[in-house]
Amino acid sequence: MEKPKGKGKMSEKERWDALINRQPVDRISFFPVGAPSFSCLNVGYSILDSYTNMAKTSEAQRKIADQYGYFPFVYLAYGAYGAWEFGGEIKMPASEYVMAPTVVRYPVGSEEDVLKLELPDSKTAGIIPLNMELSKLQEELPGAPIVPPVAHTVLTLAANLSGIESLCRWMMKKPELVHHLAQLAGEHIVEVAKYWVNTFGPERIIFYSAAATESNQMISPKQFEEFFLPYQKRTNEKLLAMGIKHLFVHICGDHNLNLPLWSQIPMGDPGILSFGHEVDLETAAKYFPSDIIVGNVNPTIIHTGSGDAVYELSRICIEKGKKAPGGFMLAAGCTISPLTPSYNYWVMQKSLEDFGWYD
Repeated sequence: MEKPKGKGKMSEKERWDALINRQPVDRISFFPVGAPSFSCLNVGYSILDSYTNMAKTSEAQRKIADQYGYFPFVYLAYGAYGAWEFGGEIKMPASEYVMAPTVVRYPVGSEEDVLKLELPDSKTAGIIPLNMELSKLQEELPGAPIVPPVAHTVLTLAANLSGIESLCRWMMKKPELVHHLAQLAGEHIVEVAKYWVNTFGPERIIFYSAAATESNQMISPKQFEEFFLPYQKRTNEKLLAMGIKHLFVHICGDHNLNLPLWSQIPMGDPGILSFGHEVDLETAAKYFPSDIIVGNVNPTIIHTGSGDAVYELSRICIEKGKKAPGGFMLAAGCTISPLTPSYNYWVMQKSLEDFGWYD
């Protein structure tokens, strides 16, 4: 992408608008993958606030966006989404040793439970009302994206209904149960999207999901093709048919063997795809030349490494990301720890100022 001529330095809002409208930008942008809890801690709130107090998490994410120089993509990241929403139980992170909500009881505890499982109310279940509150706060910020609940991709959501151990066992022994859960997961995602579209209209909505269970570390490409591909493809087609223009998928972990299959799934115009550090950014761009690529500094290094190490990894990502024909944003390769040193997060932004400008 060539640097715009005669425009001077663009604002982050201008860069965001240009990227999603397939226009050139002057510099790569920073994107806050997995930053809500980090944001709350860094402005003096608690991790619990990031999941329960929408006024605080909205304020915190906007302030951190201002501090680190990115456009405020405010959202509620809930890794165990589905367990509570479908009737199970979760525990909120109320102590200093717990970083995120954890599952206490899955809604599916046996094979018999699978066929008894029903779709929850897409307006009142679990964390959905809180997420709607957050979206209404985000609506007040002109032009900012509005993000529905992190409903995950279909198989990751299905794993949160039964537990990953049961899901993987059933893939081998009772595949019909996994197909049923994947079907339910897709239907729920669509119902939640309809609620957001009916409330806000489709224009500002970016539907965000994460795909962890689908990684090569968890299932084989053959299982990906059988249990995930048809359900996610159908789900994405329905989301796009509502008028949602951009689907944002975090392809979490090692998906190298899955990339040819991922490329068959529609993502929008353009889609926005972030990758775990296990996937080379140049490889990702070859499979998704028309989409915005996001990533993918190793989040473990961001948390535990030196600032110099983070700076160097960021530089490498920038040099590779610049080659992406559909555009690129720098980010961590997954959720950053709430306890990430602020300096390490800042040097990612510094690396953009030093290396992120297009010629």
